Amino acid sequence: MHYILALFYFSYFSLVGVYVMYIPRALMGFGYSSFEIGAIGVAAPMMRFLLPFIFKYYIKLTDKVYMVALFLTFVSSIIFLQSVYSFSSHFIANLLFGASMGITLPFVETIALQQLSSKMYGKIRLWGSVGFIVVSLTLGEFEPQPMETLYVLMLTAFMTLILGYYVLQFDTHQEQSSEEADSTFSLKKYWAFWTSIFLMQVAFGGFYGFFTIYEEAQGVNAQVISYLWTFSVLCEIVMLYFQGPLLQRNLLTILKVATLITSFRWLLLYLYPSSLELTFLGQSLHAISFALYHTAAITYVFSLYRQKRLAQQFFLGISFGLGGAIGSFLAGYLFDGGYLYLVESMIVIFSFIMLLVHDKRKKGSST
Repeated sequence: MHYILALFYFSYFSLVGVYVMYIPRALMGFGYSSFEIGAIGVAAPMMRFLLPFIFKYYIKLTDKVYMVALFLTFVSSIIFLQSVYSFSSHFIANLLFGASMGITLPFVETIALQQLSSKMYGKIRLWGSVGFIVVSLTLGEFEPQPMETLYVLMLTAFMTLILGYYVLQFDTHQEQSSEEADSTFSLKKYWAFWTSIFLMQVAFGGFYGFFTIYEEAQGVNAQVISYLWTFSVLCEIVMLYFQGPLLQRNLLTILKVATLITSFRWLLLYLYPSSLELTFLGQSLHAISFALYHTAAITYVFSLYRQKRLAQQFFLGISFGLGGAIGSFLAGYLFDGGYLYLVESMIVIFSFIMLLVHDKRKKGSST
């Protein structure tokens, strides 16, 4: 079981790596403006946000639905080859891609969280980070042409389809029916927490969509940028491997600390844009602002709700979905003004405040 899940995470996050790190650069090569790149970046996250509401009321996330999503992820990557020449067509293709990806990961995460201990989860999940590094180093070294980047996207989507099929054998989770979920699942009860994770991901919009372009504007060449990405993911891998004992502590405290450190990280990028040393320092903080934060957050969500798959879908939808969409759009709007990372640092402070509100409300309801 362990090696199948590890290989799936490797292929899935290789796919994510191509999409996040190099598709924006490829779109620039196809003549897209920074605003258009930001708008395209909204499509996939927005579908991740909308999907959980559909599954809450109308659809149950079954094995068949999961397999259809895997297949459509691969199909949409093929469609990219032709749709990229038209902004509107490519936007629609990204909607399909985002919808498919938004179904696949919550399904697998539920299996992993249920089957693996907190210590083992990180050691399996880190293979996703390894896949991300392989993509970063490979594409950074060869500097593929825009169309070649789309071919790599298609290849990683095919790998994800094949390995995702084998993950099914470990699915023993029995989700509630949609009627039962509708009557018991509530976002309102923990609204401050959901607001916090939404704001946190909004503040990542400039990193995922524009970090490569931002560093190129500082005169950093593509190979060094690939090293920056790789270094951040190496730090992430170290954290995933050793984070087990930390996750035995108060998860909300971990989230608060990680949020404050993330605000500091974006502030560094704003204040010292031309300092390669401080940029590497900021990248090292990815171990906390992503690896530790993400694992603590999904583990916390897993503990809050009985509807495990639906909860993971909402986590992906509200954070990487709605937060990612608005973050991408906001980043495209702010990038040319030079204040992108300052604004994102401030947004993370508001995310921290929401965690304080959530903690206070939760303690009040338990007394």
